[in-house]
Amino acid sequence: MNMPKLESLVDWFADKDKVFVALSGGVDSALVAYAAFQKLGSSAIAVTADYKTLSKEELDSAKKICSEIGIQQILLDYDELENAQFTKNDSNRCFYCRMELGTHLLELAKLHDVKTIVDGTNIDDLGEYRPGIDALKKNGIKNPLVETGFTKKEIRDAAKSVGLSVYDKPSNSCLASRIPWGQQVTAEKLTRIEYGETIIKQITKVKQVRLRDFNGYAKIEVETNDIPIFNKEIVEEISNKLHLIGFSSVEIDKDGYKPGKINVILD
Repeated sequence: MNMPKLESLVDWFADKDKVFVALSGGVDSALVAYAAFQKLGSSAIAVTADYKTLSKEELDSAKKICSEIGIQQILLDYDELENAQFTKNDSNRCFYCRMELGTHLLELAKLHDVKTIVDGTNIDDLGEYRPGIDALKKNGIKNPLVETGFTKKEIRDAAKSVGLSVYDKPSNSCLASRIPWGQQVTAEKLTRIEYGETIIKQITKVKQVRLRDFNGYAKIEVETNDIPIFNKEIVEEISNKLHLIGFSSVEIDKDGYKPGKINVILD
């Protein structure tokens, strides 16, 4: 790991009095939280949004990260499903989600007299379609990983070097990303997606799983090297269990997992 680069991330916080780190359960924001805590100690606070599209697995991961670092954590509890702009699920869903998150973060920051809010956006994110990044920027949320030039690989290397257990955790996204644009986001769909992905992981021990929900038709995406695990018997076992939670049919995507694959409008 390029230690001077990690030092530059820690030093990014040198002139800050008090900071909120928008912490998910992933490695990017974990490294930011680590760096903030190294420089600011108790003046660095992690804030995790416990909204309805965050899986329990991600929430548990965020709590574990804070425990490892020793940083204080505040949970923001609100219901994204009350936001009609979000639930209609058009191509700007992530923008509406992050605008709402930004509003809640700013309100909380005022209560705690916090002037700086940061997140885990890195330079690799800037090359993808990420309307949520624009929303957070509009709310004045800073990106120290971008400003110090961290790629995803460098983040993982740095996280490993400082002992963060999530250094090799697969990237994840909110449960709503499993529902194609144009199809309503509902509590029922989110619940069966979360349960479904848990079932698949328990049966196969595969770490990276996306269960795409096409109005009850389930398409399972995993890394291409994991596809052979899904033999006839395994698929039959998964299908039987997914039928019990509301999926009408199940298919394994032969092309494998790819972020944003269903970002197309479906009626």
